[in-house]
Parts: sequence; structure tokens; C-alpha cells
Amino acid sequence: MNIDNLKKLMPYYAKDIKLNLSSVLSEQGAPGLTINQIAAISLASAFATKSNVIINEILSSAREHISDNELEASKLAATLMAMNNIYYRYVHLASNKEVTRLPAKLRMQGIMNPGVDSIDFELYSLAVSAINGCGMCMDSHTKQLLKHNVKPEAIQSSIRIASVIHAASQAIHIEQSL
Repeated sequence: MNIDNLKKLMPYYAKDIKLNLSSVLSEQGAPGLTINQIAAISLASAFATKSNVIINEILSSAREHISDNELEASKLAATLMAMNNIYYRYVHLASNKEVTRLPAKLRMQGIMNPGVDSIDFELYSLAVSAINGCGMCMDSHTKQLLKHNVKPEAIQSSIRIASVIHAASQAIHIEQSL
């Protein structure tokens, strides 16, 4: 993936983030993931940051590696997890168990047919859930991935991509705010 434009937007203090971008967005730096998975995970992560700059630069780079279905599934993961991560973080953290035992009654049918392989969609959803900070969702996606024999290195790679994309977003946001 060509992320040179994104790195040029980041100041000196984000040197580690620039170097990490080069690493985690490559097959060598993301063990267990294909270039398509790396691109789609980075795109779902970019959508989760809500940064137009990050989204546009990652989308520009990802387009050479992903299909239209992978693009749509990245959007689906970002939007469904935006809802689920709020709801299930509440369920996990709320002390009133009477309320948390009630059925969610939220439509989530996209999870059943995301238009891509379910393992890929779980990886996208895991990355977004990490950015959004939902432990219950992270546990659920990790459990599903392990159940399907996804190696721990691939799971870690997904999280590493999410963390670096989020950090790049933070650096760019700081610079735009000054």
C-alpha cells in the first residue's frame, strides 16, 4: 500500500507512527493476513476514526487491493460496530443487570451476510471494536476467529493495524487543530 501522502501529513513527533504505518500495512509487518485483508482492515479502521483525511488516503491506497464487496464490507463493519460497540459496552459496564439482560432489539442482519468471507468480516469488526473500545465485542470477535482456526498472529495484526491507523488520525487531528 502506498501511504506516503499520509506520512507526509504527519509531523516529526509522529515519526514512530510513520514507521509503524509502513510496517503494519505490509504482509511482512502483518503476519497471518493477506494484502486484501490488510487493506480492508485498514479501511474499516479509517472509517472508525471519522477522519476525512485518513479515510481518503487509506481508501486511495486500498482501492488497488480490494474489491467492491470488500469496500462495502469495511463500511458495514464500521457502521454496525459503531452501534454494537456502544450498546454492548453499556451492557458490559452497567451495574444494573436487570437492564443489561434485556434483548438488544437492534437490527444486525448485515453480520450474517456481509458480502465477504466471514473470517474477513470478523477481522474488520475486531479492528473497529478495538478503536471503539468495546471489550465485550473484542472478546466475541476474537472467540469467533479462534473458533475458525485463525492464528493469534493474524488477530494481533488486525489490532496493530487499527492502533496505528488510530494514532495516525490522532496526529493529523492535532496538527489540524493548531
